[in-house]
Amino acid sequence: MKTNDIKKGMRVRLAVTGWKGTMFDNMRGNIRMVEVEGLYTEIGSVYSHDIEFVKVDGLWEKVEHTPAQLKLKKDVETIFG
Repeated sequence: MKTNDIKKGMRVRLAVTGWKGTMFDNMRGNIRMVEVEGLYTEIGSVYSHDIEFVKVDGLWEKVEHTPAQLKLKKDVETIFG
């Protein structure tokens, strides 16, 4: 599934931390709103390239990123290491 196909209410898992969350918008693009369950539960902006898995029919499915999202990931890694 592509990140742009993830709809509000779907469960996601983030790449680096492994934290889980619930998609909080129906938008598309490089930044999405997610209610993240980390040290605290909060709603905030998440880069689409940081969403690694989405739960579909009870199973975790690997997320497919667009070329634009992969380019942004590379640019962010260049800036922040």
